[in-house]
Amino acid sequence: MNEIPRFLLPFVIDHPDLPKPVALAGNLDLYLPAGPGPHPVVLLIHGGPIPADLGTPPRGWPVKHGYAALLVEAGVAAAVVDHRLHVVDTPDGPTVDAVSAAADVAVAAETLRAHPDVDGDRVVYWVFSGGGLLSADWLRDRPAWLRAIFLSYPLLASPAPHLPEQERLRLDPRFTPIEAVASAGADAPAIVLTRVGRERPLLAGFVDEFITAAAKAPLEIIDVPDGQHAFDVLDDTDQSRAALRTTVARAVELLRR
Repeated sequence: MNEIPRFLLPFVIDHPDLPKPVALAGNLDLYLPAGPGPHPVVLLIHGGPIPADLGTPPRGWPVKHGYAALLVEAGVAAAVVDHRLHVVDTPDGPTVDAVSAAADVAVAAETLRAHPDVDGDRVVYWVFSGGGLLSADWLRDRPAWLRAIFLSYPLLASPAPHLPEQERLRLDPRFTPIEAVASAGADAPAIVLTRVGRERPLLAGFVDEFITAAAKAPLEIIDVPDGQHAFDVLDDTDQSRAALRTTVARAVELLRR
């Protein structure tokens, strides 16, 4: 029996069916709630790096459909973007292409904000896992329309210095969320961090560093004490479901201010 890939595992909360997406720009799906717009929007930003030829892109992952469904049910729009957080070969060796990924997210945000059914002044970025590296840009130079950054079990620094030379992946030094949040201080957007108690030690250490660096930033933490990385598909528990409902409710609240 073939094991189901993690990214195709079901979301841990039963949810209503999503409406048919509005396909935008070839890599962006927008889901709109019932009723007249324009609606505030959450842009769901996947992690990585992932293979470029994964087969099922993040827009098709059950976990992203689950988040989108909960948000739409709560009355806000949700969008899922496929971005290029891939490993690419360069003359200096394998490199995580966060530059292209960040550009894809920026184009997706502008596309969403221009849509007539979206309130372009009320946007939340919700980032997962390795996508957390991209948050450095938004912490360092916050767009006025960005209401909050949600970080779920994020990677917040490059692990490269901690790995043997033959295993290291290079990363543009611009993607340093720990440094970015420290420099932003109180000027940072609202940050909602979902922290899992069974995180991988290296990633957990980066999360601790980020929390320390964010001492002056508007940071909230939602803990999942028994959760592991990707708890939203791996831990089918009441604790997981409670944390997810709390986080979705907080996103809606921040968008409706």
